[in-house]
Amino acid sequence: MSFKSGFIAIIGRPNTGKSTLLNKVLGEKVAIVSARPQTTRNAIRGVHNMDDAQMVFIDTPGIHRLTGLLNEFMIREALNAVPDVDCVLLVVDSSRRPSGDERLIIENLQSVKSPVVLVLNKIDAASKESLLPLIREYSKLFKFTETVPVSALTGEGLPNLIAILKGILPEGPSYFPDDILTDELERTIAGEIIREKVFRLTKQEIPYSVAVEIEEFVEKKKLISIKAAINVERDSQKGIVIGKRGVMLKKIGTSAREDIEKLLNTKVYLELFVKVTKDWTKNKRALKEFGYTH
Repeated sequence: MSFKSGFIAIIGRPNTGKSTLLNKVLGEKVAIVSARPQTTRNAIRGVHNMDDAQMVFIDTPGIHRLTGLLNEFMIREALNAVPDVDCVLLVVDSSRRPSGDERLIIENLQSVKSPVVLVLNKIDAASKESLLPLIREYSKLFKFTETVPVSALTGEGLPNLIAILKGILPEGPSYFPDDILTDELERTIAGEIIREKVFRLTKQEIPYSVAVEIEEFVEKKKLISIKAAINVERDSQKGIVIGKRGVMLKKIGTSAREDIEKLLNTKVYLELFVKVTKDWTKNKRALKEFGYTH
């Protein structure tokens, strides 16, 4: 029996469900998910192992036309993942017509030699009658290898997507051991989970000026001790993250610790504190320190 393997880049505009799709395929949370766009800031790998195949997915930041140093980094990070992969998944929201963001992405796909699969996500929230006109509209913009309607939320269509990807991938070796879910450092994922909780729990009050630094990650016999700094840009944001009498920070810590414990399968002691790093999203040195430039 031949063994298939390869790298698959997941790209798309913000908030189309790329990270939800990756987590659903893997059955575990390796990419952070939020109802707010631009949650994923770095490309994160996830490994899906099968008896006769290994698929290495690369989840990338959402691509869109906004300006700013942080956004420039995220667009570069997403597009850098495309040239050397075996397949590209363009994930779009099936309840929306192609926007300027999708057209920007498709412009950048014109020179890609790898097969490109169009994934129409969120079909659970779209009418069946709207799918065919949408497929026709996208087919005029680019010659996709396949078009697959799915719901990353419910799992509908995912077995078909996996079967199509297995057909596309070349014969090759296992790049990672069978028990590896991601090649991301555990401390990196812990930081991403903490950042997700800040987004979810502070809702619209905190903009995307949050960076998490893992200052300590110590593995003990039956416990991992993590110390993390939540960086914000202004004093007013610090007050919101901490909350009245520290209630918000405690909620963030409890929720993050529970997710990290599930992921690492061990007890976790998590200590959080909040720092103000003035206008860090506009500062090249701060962006580099927080891992957002190379």
